[in-house]
Parts: sequence; structure tokens; C-alpha cells
Amino acid sequence: MYGGDEVSAIVIDLGSHTCKAGYAGEDAPKAVFPSVVGAIDQMDVDESDDAEKNSGSGESKNNIRNVDGDKAKGKRKLYVGSQSLGYRRDFMEVVSPLKDGIVADWDIVDSIWDHAFSRECLLIDPKEHPMLLAEPSSNAQQQRERAAELMFEKYKAPALFLAKNAVLTSFASGRATSLVVDCGGGSTTVAPVHDGYVLQKAVATSPIGGEFLTDCLMKSLESKGIAMKPRYSFRRKEIRPGEFQTVDLDFPNTSESYKLYSQRVIASDIKECVCRAPDTPYDESAYSNIPTTSYELPDGQTIEIGADRFKIPDVLFNPSLAHSIPGMESFAEIAPSVRGLPQMVIDSINKCDVDIRRELFSSILLAGGTASMQQLKERLEKDLLEESPQAARVKVLASGNATERRFSVWIGGSILASLGSFQQMWFSKSEYEEHGASYIQRKCP
Repeated sequence: MYGGDEVSAIVIDLGSHTCKAGYAGEDAPKAVFPSVVGAIDQMDVDESDDAEKNSGSGESKNNIRNVDGDKAKGKRKLYVGSQSLGYRRDFMEVVSPLKDGIVADWDIVDSIWDHAFSRECLLIDPKEHPMLLAEPSSNAQQQRERAAELMFEKYKAPALFLAKNAVLTSFASGRATSLVVDCGGGSTTVAPVHDGYVLQKAVATSPIGGEFLTDCLMKSLESKGIAMKPRYSFRRKEIRPGEFQTVDLDFPNTSESYKLYSQRVIASDIKECVCRAPDTPYDESAYSNIPTTSYELPDGQTIEIGADRFKIPDVLFNPSLAHSIPGMESFAEIAPSVRGLPQMVIDSINKCDVDIRRELFSSILLAGGTASMQQLKERLEKDLLEESPQAARVKVLASGNATERRFSVWIGGSILASLGSFQQMWFSKSEYEEHGASYIQRKCP
């Protein structure tokens, strides 16, 4: 028995955009922070430190956060968490541990987990809590074994369970069978879940996720001459009460990836504030004279956003729209193979057994951060009604609460790990020691 009232399990969902961690049985994760980290090669640092000692002033400031949350890994130093990333450092590159949703760099995952357990987030000792990790539907066997090894060998966790994202989303809405449409940061995945298992052969993925839309918006605004100044590149000085003047600051050693990261934070906020899915497929002429919405950038300039508010979200439904955005030409090679959201849903259902298609059409679940965009649910339902077979009763379900849509995978994990009937399912440390990491395939199907 690992669960129960005394010891609660820890649920971790490492997504391509954010990492969510917290206690099973609660209704929202305690720690939510970016799943990218800042990395500085020690070579660069040593050179700049000497320069700083000569100038004498910047030294103490640089060491504020070195004490915790940062682990010097071999020859690079990693900075994890929104606070560490928000502070500009010379030569700091922003790197992600995931490539196409699959872990490519385990050192970074390690430091992200460390940060989640540290006193800044959950303040727990991983030796005392069973761990439930959410994983992508297409996770490979060696990835799962590596995760098990890390958890048992390094963190000495008493028990572990790996659960598929789609299954957890399904549980979060109280269903054992559903079609989960997960619009995340890095990609969009459509996965049918039947009786608590993902039907692998029918999973459809597309590289268009929230971050792709953010890129589209950035390029589109740049082509209109709107420059997004990252927050570290200026200071606002009050000249008269209520009147500010922006003074540009110059940091020649800032890496390109950090500059881009800072700009994307702004673009992502613009996207969340003003974008909404159009009711009908986007058309240049119909939307050309639509009223604009204003948005104030961090440096104080106010920009007007017109048709882009509808055009960017419509890329989810019609990927070929991305061609018409200046600067997105690199997308052209993969575009023909990328399908829109309604098409992916129908393809995925058609690959399933005839007996369950009807049930899947009537319980399509929207989840993920991008799914909280306004009007997305209504638009998807409308498109599916037009394209699906007559007999199907199409129902798209999405939690009315944006936080619940965003954290649905985590919430499903929280529900699952706190169920009494689930407690004998854990993969325990003793089983790991007896059978080895490959046993996880049997324990966590």
C-alpha cells in the first residue's frame, strides 16, 4: 500500500511547454514552470567572470540564485524555473529537453525534476512518495525504462507508475472511452481511448501546437514592422508623473535563443489575450476590414491587431494558411503531410473498430493549453458536423474552466493516483530490484 491518507503520491506532467507537478488528490498542480531551461557553458562563464571581477560591481548580483535551483552539470550550468529564466545572463542559451515530445536530453529532465522537488516548488523528499508520471501516447520502451531507472536509482522513489496523457485526460472528465484531442505547446495529438487504454494504431499527431501559432503571430507582426522588445532590453524612466520614457539597454553577450525566448513570452501573451478561432474558415477578403483590438507591449507602445486575431488560430484547422505568413516558408516542406484538426479527428476515428466509432464521435474531449482558446470548441464541433457521417452524433466536450483544460492531464493523474482501487497497480522498488527496468512494460501497459 503506497497511497492512503498519510503519504500522497506526487503527479508530474512534463509537457513540451510547461512542467506541472503536485500532490495526488488535489485539484490543481502546486508547481507550474516552463519546461525549457537556461544553460551556460562553463567556458563562457569563466571568461566573463574575470571581466566582472575587474569591473567589481556585477559579482554579487550574479551569485544570488546560484545557491539553489541550479546544478552545475559537467561543463554546463542549468537554470530552471520561471524566476531563473526571467533573469538575463550573459551567454545563457535556452534549451528544451524534448524533441518532438520525446525526451532527448535526460540531464535537463533530471534538473527539472530536481527543481520540482526542491524547496522552491513542492519541498518533498522523493524517497517518501510514489511518483505518477504522465507520458506521451507514443513513448518508446527505452524512454520508459530510462525514466524508471532515474526515479528508482537516483531519487530512490518507493514506487512508480507511467500513465499515457490521453488516458489521464479521459479520466479527468470521468470517462473510460473517449477521443482525446490534446492541443499542447509542441504538437497536437488525437488519441482514442477505449476502456482506459490508448488505441495506438489510431493515434494522429501534427506538429502544429501553441508554439507554432506563437511563431506565426511573431512573424506576422514583424512583417508589419512591429518589433517586440524583450523585457531585459530597456528600462522605463519616469520623466513626469505618469509619463514614461523608454531607455534602451545594450547586452551584447545575450544569446539569440534567449532573445527569442523573451520575445515569444510576449507573443504568447498577445495570442492568449486577443486570438480566437473564427466561426467560419478564414478568408482574406471577409476579414480585411474587421475592427482591430489594441494591446500594450511591455515597452509601453500600443499595437493594433486586426485580421491576425482570427487568421493565426485558423492555422489549426487549415495548416496551409501558414504559407501566407511571411517568414514561415520553412514550414512549406512538411505542410502537405499536415492535416487540419477536423481531418485528424475523422481519420483517427476511422482507424478504430466499427463498434466504438459512434461512442468516440459523441465524446470528443478537448484538452491542453491551446484548447483554452476562445471559440475553438464551437468551431471544431461545427466542422465535424459537416464532415462526419450522418449517423454520428458529434459532441465536443471541453471543461468550461480554462485552468481545467490546461491541466487536464495532471488532474487525471491526481484522480487516478488517489483511487483506492489503483493502489495495487504501482510498480514498486522491490519489483524493480527483482525484475529490472524492463518490467515497467508489464506493470504500466
